[in-house]
Amino acid sequence: MLEIEYEFREEDLIHFNEMRFKKTEEYQSQLKKNRWIVPGVMMLIGCFYYYYYADFNSAGYIFLVAILWAWLSPRIILLNVGRQVLKTYTYKERKNMFGPYVLTIDPANPNFLHEKSPTGKNKMAWTELLRVDYGKGYVYIYIELGTALVIPEATLKRGDLPAFAKQVEKMIERHAKD
Repeated sequence: MLEIEYEFREEDLIHFNEMRFKKTEEYQSQLKKNRWIVPGVMMLIGCFYYYYYADFNSAGYIFLVAILWAWLSPRIILLNVGRQVLKTYTYKERKNMFGPYVLTIDPANPNFLHEKSPTGKNKMAWTELLRVDYGKGYVYIYIELGTALVIPEATLKRGDLPAFAKQVEKMIERHAKD
């Protein structure tokens, strides 16, 4: 019987949604606009002040603001995404979502992934699970395209996460063929 225990936190939910948002066309468009176009226009204005008015201080400030804008705007966009994600859940939903989780692969009941969470016990059929993805410091077991069990390595309390993830992959593949 393979079993892992971990703590699911608010920052793990935010990380998962930020990771998904970074792959969207909307984010790529915002990134291009806020990292290249807006600072580029600011640099042109700074050059205008520098060459036309010979105002070195104003041009320097405009260049500094353009560089800071290009550097900070992606972080601000992702910070805003994190706030929006948390607003979609009520206090009660968040209380039930965050906390200790135990996932079990039980050979006595091989058709399900057993989950013990703050909301209680749950069984997920292997046929309902889509795939396992690996991220930096995380393992994601996808239930739907936009929903996954997010397992952070940092809060793993018990179990062997790589072995567990490999076994979950095998079980998903085995039951997908049936």
